[in-house]
Amino acid sequence: MFSKKTVKDVDVRGKRVLVRVDFNVPLADGAVADDTRVRAALPTLRYLVDHGARVIVMSHLGRPKGEPDPQYSLRPVRRVLQRLLGRNVVFVDDIVGPDAVEAVGRMVDGEILMLENVRFHPGEKSNDPAFATSLASLADLYVNDAFGAAHRAHASTAGVAEHLPAVAGLLLAREVETLERMLTDAERPFVAILGGSKVSDKIGVIDRLLECADTLIVGGGMCFTFLVAKGIDVGDSIVEDEWVERAGQMLEHAAERDVELLLPVDFVVSDQIVEDAETQIVGREEIPAGMMGLDIGPTTVELFSEAISKARTIFWNGPMGVFELTPFETGTRKVATAVARNNRAASIVGGGDSVAALKKFDIEERVTFVSTGGGASMKLLEGTPLPGVESLAEKDS
Repeated sequence: MFSKKTVKDVDVRGKRVLVRVDFNVPLADGAVADDTRVRAALPTLRYLVDHGARVIVMSHLGRPKGEPDPQYSLRPVRRVLQRLLGRNVVFVDDIVGPDAVEAVGRMVDGEILMLENVRFHPGEKSNDPAFATSLASLADLYVNDAFGAAHRAHASTAGVAEHLPAVAGLLLAREVETLERMLTDAERPFVAILGGSKVSDKIGVIDRLLECADTLIVGGGMCFTFLVAKGIDVGDSIVEDEWVERAGQMLEHAAERDVELLLPVDFVVSDQIVEDAETQIVGREEIPAGMMGLDIGPTTVELFSEAISKARTIFWNGPMGVFELTPFETGTRKVATAVARNNRAASIVGGGDSVAALKKFDIEERVTFVSTGGGASMKLLEGTPLPGVESLAEKDS
């Protein structure tokens, strides 16, 4: 059960409600290339509008350097939001200045206004108290629905909550509740799949999953650090030498906990990471010098898929190889397909690359839950408090 108050626990009618969303979307030629994060915010925004709130939307986009930068303007996102909502969204080329104050003052119940990119202000990332106070002065209530930014202690995600009644949006509440329930009350067998290039990025997550999963599948570039810890020569494959000893400790911990930790047994290898690379399939102890493992091999796909097919709860974060390139996409595609085919399991996918893989292989609609927050979901899973969640009012307060 989500322990914080949400928009459904407070009266919003007639109130100015400042909503932090995560509209950090990819742009191409000045247009939104993927509207997933905009769609994810719709339930909260519709709820507020339907209940007579005056909705002030704010978000960051990209990494501007604390000053206006046209390439990171939220104007293209406003057009998408307007289309998806089927109603007008007023846009202000301002954040806390006179134009923003005036526009908010003109709002009527049920109206939506979008502020310009909060990172155009130098006080956003530094959580400047003056900027947070100015943001808060625009509203009567603060709603955080930006799970993807909840691990950042910025002015719009944490600072403003010190000055206004603060509650969660529906998306943020669902994200936190889903991931926390997975850790504490998963239906078993619970199979976790981790990929990506670096073990160091996921040390805390691996430690946590070893405490609650039945099977931990490790693929992607990170698996080679584990294989080296087992004494296997991996050729020129990516290895984090400083984490080999730690990986060995995690292998020992898995054995002590009776957690099945599955590593690849074969690979697609090449000496180049290019679209027309020449490849071969080799066993994990037969990677030639000068070659890199860039995808899991067919025997590994069968091994992993069998474990996935038996699961009743599945968590997946990280690709099995360089799936962006055709010669190395098969492992990720087949693991993703195995997850999608197991319709008896609750399947939870987190992380940008994993979500990108679902989209590439057109199976996004076949999993139970897709998290919108890569970094935030990893922090939550490793047990790190999220500033954007911690700052919200408790349900029983």
